[in-house]
Amino acid sequence: MTTVRIAAAAAHFGRDLEFDLARIAKLIKDARTSGAALLVLPDAALGGYVADLRHPDPAALPPALKPDDPLILQVARLAAEIVVCFGYCEDAGDERYNAAVCVSGDGVLGRHRKVHLPAGEVAAYSPGDRFAAFDTPVGRIGMLIDYDKTFPESARSLALDGAEILACLSAWPTSITNRAPRMAQDRQSRLFDLYDQARAAENQVVLASSNQTGALGGMRFLGQSKVVGPGGDILARTWSKAGLAVAEVDVVEEIERARRLLRHLDERRPDTYRDART
Repeated sequence: MTTVRIAAAAAHFGRDLEFDLARIAKLIKDARTSGAALLVLPDAALGGYVADLRHPDPAALPPALKPDDPLILQVARLAAEIVVCFGYCEDAGDERYNAAVCVSGDGVLGRHRKVHLPAGEVAAYSPGDRFAAFDTPVGRIGMLIDYDKTFPESARSLALDGAEILACLSAWPTSITNRAPRMAQDRQSRLFDLYDQARAAENQVVLASSNQTGALGGMRFLGQSKVVGPGGDILARTWSKAGLAVAEVDVVEEIERARRLLRHLDERRPDTYRDART
């Protein structure tokens, strides 16, 4: 498959897992109605995000689910023919991870544990340790969670692993330390869009960016879900409202077109770069 209809969701999710599952089911239904073959849901779609990044309360963290929790398998059954990416808090015994899983009716297609943790999340989660792309019926996908996309190396690692589509799942709030009177003036709102477009353009891949909406604790989430082409152009977006950003993309053709003259991955000069481990 090359031409694929991609949907990136903007929606609110909280601690009530039954409510979250019902909302996921509704978004899958809406995506199916739109003809989407790939649906990217936000980070923490099952269980909600950390309520306070400045002073996280260990007693009020999102519910942790095992990787094979029945709720995750239920989302896979709901997905059926659609590829669905969504976030949750992973219970790994002594450790918890801010995690994402990609499923279809065939089961789990890929997983990711958030590698880059902002200050507040360090008290709640352990960091992941790798970026890996995986094959799906809609193409090769790599997943990023929230803060991961702030670091160019994250998306570049996935592109070098053959990812054609980057699924960026977020629970990205407005600025916590320097609130603006209007969303359009908010620093985090500007950065959210900037990172989405830059990560797509510098790697010449398609990017689907989902985000939470509404409020949780003292945080207000941005929405601004979107689908971005390999030239950095926004093909569809939700702005700050809940809903689906849907775009039909010939993934292979668009990537080939973007790389026809300038092939960023091939034209790198790794021997001139500082060792990333230093």
